[in-house]
Amino acid sequence: MGQKVSRIGVLTSGGDSPGMNACIRAVVRTGLFHGLEVFGVLRGYSGMIDDEIQPMDSKSVANIIQRGGTILKTARSKEFRTSEGRTRAYANLQKHGIDGLVIIGGDGSFHGAKTFSNEFNIPCIGVPGTIDKDIAGTDFTIGFDTAVNTAVQAIDKIRDTADAHDRLFIIEVMGRDAGYIALHSGISTGAEHILIPERKTDMEALLISLQEKEKRRKLVNLVVVAEGDDFGGANEVSKIIRERLPNTDIRVAILGHIQRGGSPTCLDRVIASRMGYAAVGSLIEGRHNVMVGIVNNRIHYTPLDNAVKAKQRISEDWMKIFKILAS
Repeated sequence: MGQKVSRIGVLTSGGDSPGMNACIRAVVRTGLFHGLEVFGVLRGYSGMIDDEIQPMDSKSVANIIQRGGTILKTARSKEFRTSEGRTRAYANLQKHGIDGLVIIGGDGSFHGAKTFSNEFNIPCIGVPGTIDKDIAGTDFTIGFDTAVNTAVQAIDKIRDTADAHDRLFIIEVMGRDAGYIALHSGISTGAEHILIPERKTDMEALLISLQEKEKRRKLVNLVVVAEGDDFGGANEVSKIIRERLPNTDIRVAILGHIQRGGSPTCLDRVIASRMGYAAVGSLIEGRHNVMVGIVNNRIHYTPLDNAVKAKQRISEDWMKIFKILAS
């Protein structure tokens, strides 16, 4: 437990994710309900350094819960990684009398928050906003459900044209370090193969499987590849398959940043609202350096240090389910 707060700041940092606006709304309105003054920090840590800090009221967050992106903008700040940058940021917080922060972002954002809090003894509460679902200490991250549903909708459409032409489609989804979008969208769309960063890709096994399916005249195949796959993504995978199976009709589809945008799903709106509400409650109760998560449908608190260092792991059960259903 740490010091009490009266003025709090909220910022979004790192990659944007659908549902961040719902969380901002919850932080602002919960803070105001409890008599706190609430400030929005534009462009993440960069805005803190450049004093892009503005007061927020209930009207500031009206009509945003359904919007993707973030009204506070976001950025990745190299300057905040330096002692000089963090000192400037703290001076600006002091100028506005801000004595607590809610940081909505991923592990990089939490690492910055932990360092900043340790240096200047300012309470920081993290809220996991990332489409990758790669933060330990929570069953959900804000934006994952929307992103994976966007991927599923796109892959369903691709399967239609794959079926019409008897094609192999290699579909790249986001996931530089984590394969959750590939795993969930692959299972949901009946993909024949998924390639994820957490597992070393057995290209020989993939090729043998495709050859076997070709013999069975199963010519429609979907391979879902996370961008962080060890072969370098969909384009590199397609090169190898074309070399070994030259008669296969192959197309590549890279879904890209479409997965980051769009109106958040009901699930993302609800968990973002719950987490934002709980983040303000954490500051009021005097918690320091924790991330708010949801585990088994209950609010769960994880020290920022653990949320930064640890990663969710894809269990063998998930892989077994996929292997059986894709056979």
